[in-house]
Amino acid sequence: MTIGPGARRLKATRYEKVWGTTDLCPLFAPAPNKVGEIWLEDEERLPLLFKFLFTSERLSIQVHPDDEYGRAYENSLGKTEMWHILRADPGATIGLGFTGAYSPEQVRSGALTGEIETMVRWQPVNPGESYFVPAGVVHAIGAGLAICEIQQNSDITYRLYDYGRPRELHLDRGMAVSRADVYDGLRSSPVECTYFRTERLRIDDALALSGPRAVVMFLEGSGKIAGELYEKGEGWRLLRNVTIEPARATTLLYVTWP
Repeated sequence: MTIGPGARRLKATRYEKVWGTTDLCPLFAPAPNKVGEIWLEDEERLPLLFKFLFTSERLSIQVHPDDEYGRAYENSLGKTEMWHILRADPGATIGLGFTGAYSPEQVRSGALTGEIETMVRWQPVNPGESYFVPAGVVHAIGAGLAICEIQQNSDITYRLYDYGRPRELHLDRGMAVSRADVYDGLRSSPVECTYFRTERLRIDDALALSGPRAVVMFLEGSGKIAGELYEKGEGWRLLRNVTIEPARATTLLYVTWP
């Protein structure tokens, strides 16, 4: 009996963003235009999306709905996600939750006046850290960052504030799903929730990993996965149990789902 391939490279698509950058370190060579997101997708629709983000400006202050609200109002799943920090320029921060407990009226007012910028809890980050961002937590990604993002396969985003950029805000629905309190999303590996489990691994020798409900995101190194060559910046769908054989020390995120 012929055994099929053990892993399949995800297709990478680059998207320009106003807040993007030409600096795609530490994964890729500089880009000729301002890349903000690189989506890695399988030929089949998976329950998760896999992205690399690169920023030169702050992203909007935003929030995502949970599954119940998403189904009721968007005909979509909600969006819970996690961020793994790959690069953080000096002074780089992320916004997660608020500096204190605020009423919905205070948050709405702050979104209209811009005061929400000082209400959000901005915290410095470092490479190697992971942050869990469940649906309902108000958040923003700051400038000078490269991030690997794992999320539910939904792109429903409610912008609360966008620093004067001429883009639509979604205050009614955003306020309906927001929790306006203090939140600390820093997590040690693995990061686990209902939708996914992500584990950061650093390997120098061969490692066996289980499929098929799994993706590997290569953050450093090179070598072979199921006999195929891999490089950093790639994502691979595991179609069955496979072995990774690093030629250079490799750091990866091993992502599984139920």
